[in-house]
Amino acid sequence: MRQTTARLTLLSTVIVVVVGGALAANAQTASPTPVTAPSPNVANAQATPTPTPAPSPKVIAVEGHLELDVVIRVEVDNLSEWAKTNDPSKLVPFLNGLSLRGNYPEEIHASKNHLHFHLQITPENKNTWVDLLGAPEGATTPVPFSVGIEDKSPFDSVFAQGHPLPLTVISPVYGVISLIVVLVTVTLFLWWARTTNLIRAPGPQPEGGKLRPYNLGRAQMAFWFLLIYVSYLVIWLITGALDTITASLLGLMGISAGTALSEALIDSGKDSAKENQQQDLTGEKQSLEQGIPELEAQIAAVNTRAALTPDDTANRDSLNKQLQDRRARLAQISQQIQLLTPSTSAHTSKGFLNDILSDSSGYSFHRFQIFAWTIVLGIIFLSSVFNNLTMPEFSTTLLGLMGISSGTYIGFKFPEVK
Repeated sequence: MRQTTARLTLLSTVIVVVVGGALAANAQTASPTPVTAPSPNVANAQATPTPTPAPSPKVIAVEGHLELDVVIRVEVDNLSEWAKTNDPSKLVPFLNGLSLRGNYPEEIHASKNHLHFHLQITPENKNTWVDLLGAPEGATTPVPFSVGIEDKSPFDSVFAQGHPLPLTVISPVYGVISLIVVLVTVTLFLWWARTTNLIRAPGPQPEGGKLRPYNLGRAQMAFWFLLIYVSYLVIWLITGALDTITASLLGLMGISAGTALSEALIDSGKDSAKENQQQDLTGEKQSLEQGIPELEAQIAAVNTRAALTPDDTANRDSLNKQLQDRRARLAQISQQIQLLTPSTSAHTSKGFLNDILSDSSGYSFHRFQIFAWTIVLGIIFLSSVFNNLTMPEFSTTLLGLMGISSGTYIGFKFPEVK
């Protein structure tokens, strides 16, 4: 009985396994793997190609020299494509990464990929040109070059940091000519100032071929003349500007010219007064020299008499008194004439600094003051011209200070002994 039950159980298990395997095989055959249909957007994306971006413009060539007031031709690769969606008339040159605002193209040939620019100073780019040309280290300076919209980044360029173009600061031809003119002018001035009375005190020429002392007022006027003369020429060479003399410079030149003129008038007045006084004293001296022998003769005639009456004695005493007075006056006049006639060394040059800083009493502070302020303003002047390529605009305070120094010098000039 037990064996029959075990056999039935084993048979049931085999049937279950066989039936289960058959059902699983049927299920795999009847249910294939599902396939997802493609999306319409994906199909369209695969069918439409991605558009290629337009090539960027690039500066590839420049014809002409980079110099103020010169026309250059700039070739820009892919300019024609760029111009289809942009305005090429708004392009400006970029020098050393700085845009020359307002310096728009003179001619545009977009189909041929080139532009023409006339490099010039405009009110918008004046400071940029000063940055480019100020404090020059030579006749030319290398700068990266490109073009672009003035408020945006410039185009790519083959003339980048590694391959800059030379920017002409001073034209070689005009520079050489101007240098010759300046050298000739300065050399002639220095030669004449040293060997003639060009900036020396007026008056008679000392004996022995010596020269009169240098004059402070004339030296100051010559200093400002040379400074403005050379600076004007340099600014014109670099920028081409002609109207560079400022109102404050005219005031400064007026102060220096007024100082020299006032000094000349004072010296001339002193010379005239001294000459008139000397003439009067000389005439009186001659009269005394002529009268003394007559008095001596009259006294001798009285003394030759054998017997002197009281009247003769009184007359002789009176004559002796007149003789003594005239001799005393003659000695006094001779001393005054000697004082009015300075020694030869008194009006002989002792060196430039000694002459302009001292008078008959020695070194004077009022002379040193005007000398020191002239040097300080001269340094400020040169710094402005070199760095900013402009004549400085001195404030009214500085001009007033210079005027006070000059006025003080003129005031002390009156009591100076020539």
